[in-house]
Amino acid sequence: MLESLHISNYALIDRIDILFHEGFNVITGETGAGKSIILGALSLILGGRADTRVVADPSCKSVIEAVFRIEGYDALKEYCLEADIEWDDDRCILRREIAPAGRSRAFVNDSPVPLTKLQAVAMRLIDIHSQHQNQLLSTPEFQLMVIDTLAGNGQRLREYSLRYNSLREAIRRLKAMKLRVEKSREDEEFTRYQLEQLESLALTPGEQEELEKEREVLTNLTAIKESLDRAVMSLMRDDDNAIDLIDTAIDACDDLDGVLNTADDIPSRLESAKIEISDIASTLEDMNERLAADPGRLEAVEDRLNSIYSLCHKHHLDNADELIELRDTLRGKLAELDNSDDCVADLEREARRAKALAKETALEISAARKEEAVRFADHLRETAMPLGMKNLRVEVEIMPADMNSTGIDSLRFMVAFNKNQPLMPVGDTASGGEISRLMLSIKTIIASRMSLPSIIFDEIDTGVSGDVANRMALMMREISKSIQVTTITHLPQVAAKGDTQYRVYKEDDENSTHTRIIQLTDDQRIDAIASMLGGSEVDDAARQAAISLLNS
Repeated sequence: MLESLHISNYALIDRIDILFHEGFNVITGETGAGKSIILGALSLILGGRADTRVVADPSCKSVIEAVFRIEGYDALKEYCLEADIEWDDDRCILRREIAPAGRSRAFVNDSPVPLTKLQAVAMRLIDIHSQHQNQLLSTPEFQLMVIDTLAGNGQRLREYSLRYNSLREAIRRLKAMKLRVEKSREDEEFTRYQLEQLESLALTPGEQEELEKEREVLTNLTAIKESLDRAVMSLMRDDDNAIDLIDTAIDACDDLDGVLNTADDIPSRLESAKIEISDIASTLEDMNERLAADPGRLEAVEDRLNSIYSLCHKHHLDNADELIELRDTLRGKLAELDNSDDCVADLEREARRAKALAKETALEISAARKEEAVRFADHLRETAMPLGMKNLRVEVEIMPADMNSTGIDSLRFMVAFNKNQPLMPVGDTASGGEISRLMLSIKTIIASRMSLPSIIFDEIDTGVSGDVANRMALMMREISKSIQVTTITHLPQVAAKGDTQYRVYKEDDENSTHTRIIQLTDDQRIDAIASMLGGSEVDDAARQAAISLLNS
């Protein structure tokens, strides 16, 4: 249930803190006192659009915070844990903050969350039924939701959603494959021509880089050989080559026997250096011998590279490795085309299987809807007739429809309010007052099936009076046995049926007007209801009438 509501710096509200109670809460007050302002603030908790104009004092932010008691609410716990939202087994705190500059922040249990997650949690905690929402009654979506809720189709619809999405994905893959095949067939001759060119080149990974290195060597062969010659000569052929100089050093060290530290082992180290230099010189000499001047090889390398460059330019690619990727892609494309009939057939079978599974669940949902439709029509008629609609007739019309996200049914509520009136869609025949009474009747019917802690009715009794108002109040009181009900009303018959009553009023200070709300004591309730009965003048007769209403 909604346990408390804090609002600060919002429109005419500088600060209010309201404690709510279980059962049937009633909010009353004169027109313009600010009841709609409180509801507007509460709607921000449900993800409503934030407007900086409601921030009264531009020096600080506007804050709306609602605390809900949620012991044993396993469905909400499951959602929060899956959505990685902080969880408390006893309380759920929702908060919305609006900065003067317009930035809005949302919190669940004091942790910042995206607005979509705040909205998802709030929708599982409270339903605000305002007057404009009465028009939902005429929408197919709402009508379907009512029947599915009463039919217990929740699990079936979740399973159907998975199967329907699988069907859509299977159809998407099939269409994509057919488009690819169609496009490939159109381009098949050209694709094969491109592939033949690429395959005739017989490219290997890294080949271009190796060829470019080889061309660099062949182009500068004379200079390279001269450098190799100089290196070999300096190491082992010149009069003062490195190896001879090391031999001289070794002989000199031999003459120093007994002088040099034997631990340093210098003669042996010089021998090792001589061996290493000899090996290096031999390696360079071999390399020099292998680099034979071959004009034909340079020409062959140039031709090979020109062929690669030409194909790269033709295909707008940078190197041979990308040509290899293109070649493999074209091979795959033609292989897919060669096997396209089998691929399309496989995807068609997959789509048929997905459709069969989705239809299987859709038929179960449809059967449950048709069975519930008859019960609901009777129940709605019995519930709504005492609300001044004694000639009410109701029928839920269910017609076949193309498979969609909700199943295979098209559904509409058909009603007639007079004996000589044909059944018509509810949105085409019901007045505002009749819509309100039907909506309240529906909420009464589904209240026991809703895993929703709290519901708020905003003047749902508008346009009714007398005995009908009294019966609507009794109906809301009946709902409050299952979930917490709060209603905003101008009718004394409704106010008197509440377990707890609040009054919204305006108060002026030196600079501005503020909206306030208080919980009324028993004596204050008598005066408040007497005022609703008799206007501004509250006399003993009005008080006695108020007491009579409260006692009834």
